[in-house]
Amino acid sequence: MAVSLAKGQRVSLEKIAPGLTEIFVGLGWDVKAVDTGVDFDLDASVFLLGSNEKLISDKHFIFYNNLTSPDASKSVEHTGDNLTGAGDGDDEMVKINFKQVPAEVDKIVVAVTIHEAQERKQNFGQVQNAFVRIVDLRTEKEVVRYDLVEDYSTETALIMAELYRKDGEWRLNAVGAGYQGGLQALLDRYQPN
Repeated sequence: MAVSLAKGQRVSLEKIAPGLTEIFVGLGWDVKAVDTGVDFDLDASVFLLGSNEKLISDKHFIFYNNLTSPDASKSVEHTGDNLTGAGDGDDEMVKINFKQVPAEVDKIVVAVTIHEAQERKQNFGQVQNAFVRIVDLRTEKEVVRYDLVEDYSTETALIMAELYRKDGEWRLNAVGAGYQGGLQALLDRYQPN
């Protein structure tokens, strides 16, 4: 059975799933029954950060227009954009091979943003049942899950979770931090000065 985390909780992936090397990060959400006149398009993105908590390069920002990390083994791979979020289960997924993630990557930040939120007058207060989960690719078993329960009525970007290295092992932090300003707010936060 998967470990369920609350906002701010951290867990060692090695302790809860010994030998875990390849995962997929599944992100899902549902739109509340509100009519903004336009479909919602939520996008998962991943920021590969160095020890300075900044993007190593522009190519270390993984999203629907840059699906793989720049390392030769493509250790981080976004599986593609889901334009509607319709249906149950994972709406977008990112595969990660921990053994092949370059040593220069200290942290992997997993975020969700609303595409054209300002133009479409949309925010995360109109979204429900948002979650992030870690699944062992080998066994296809869910290892850990974080369900968002907060109401983000003005936010258009969310940092869902961080995967980070500590003492030679990968750990997960259930972040759940909301931002106004959509994807640009997150890019501003992680771009090197």
